Amino acid sequence: MRYLHTMVRISDVDESLKFYCDLLGLKETRRSDRPEHGYMLVFVAAEKTPDAEIELTYNYEPEEYGGGRNFGHLAFRVDNIYELCERLQAGGVTINRPPRDGRMAFVRSPDGISIELLQEGEPLEPMEPWASMENTGSW
Repeated sequence: MRYLHTMVRISDVDESLKFYCDLLGLKETRRSDRPEHGYMLVFVAAEKTPDAEIELTYNYEPEEYGGGRNFGHLAFRVDNIYELCERLQAGGVTINRPPRDGRMAFVRSPDGISIELLQEGEPLEPMEPWASMENTGSW
């Protein structure tokens, strides 16, 4: 047996690729656009784990996807949690659970999927503005 990928439904391809690739730093690995079947699949992965893909599924028939909390979350180990949170925030992403401890943060994708960010190795020393930032929304 071999793990292949996790699928999440998205409502806007461009917004999702901006979040997952431009801001979060994943790379698009492949794409399959099947309008005759009503869907597009875009696969993304982290550079260090290209075999652990996320399948972003876009359905051409609009659908309402509620909340995203029933899924749980995706988790990524990152080189510098403060730098990534700063890049995400500058890109308009709300930091729902700031990395106050230098170790863990949560954000949400444009479709409400909870994303956990974990610092590689030991936690970084607490620093502002993160150390005193309150939680925002749910994560």
